[in-house]
Amino acid sequence: MAYNEHQAERIRQRLSKSNLTDEKKMMGGLIFMVNDKMCVGLDIDKKTGKDRLMVRVGKAKHDQLIFNKGSREMDFTGKVMRGFLYIDPEGFDVENDLDFWIEKALHFNRAIS
Repeated sequence: MAYNEHQAERIRQRLSKSNLTDEKKMMGGLIFMVNDKMCVGLDIDKKTGKDRLMVRVGKAKHDQLIFNKGSREMDFTGKVMRGFLYIDPEGFDVENDLDFWIEKALHFNRAIS
C-alpha cells in the first residue's frame, strides 16, 4: 500500500471534526471512511510517482468539479467512475485547496447519510 503519511495526516486533521469511522488500506492506498462510507482516499499514482487524492463528490457535482485545478476523472478500473475524482498534487498541495476538496467530499457524504 503506497501513500504519503504526511498527506494522510493533513487529511486526518481535517476529518477529525467529522464522524470519521475508519481508515482502510485498500485500492493500493489509504481510504478514509466517514459515516461508514468511502469519502476520501490517498495513494501514489503509479504512472507519475506523485501523491494523488481521491474524493467522492457524487454524480451531480462530478461534471462541474472536473474542471477545477488538478482534478480529473477517476478511472481506477480503466472505466470512468462517475461521482469520484482524482486530484493531482497541484490541486491539493495548498491548504485552502485541500480544504475545498475535503469539504466537497464531506458535503456529499452528509447528503447520502
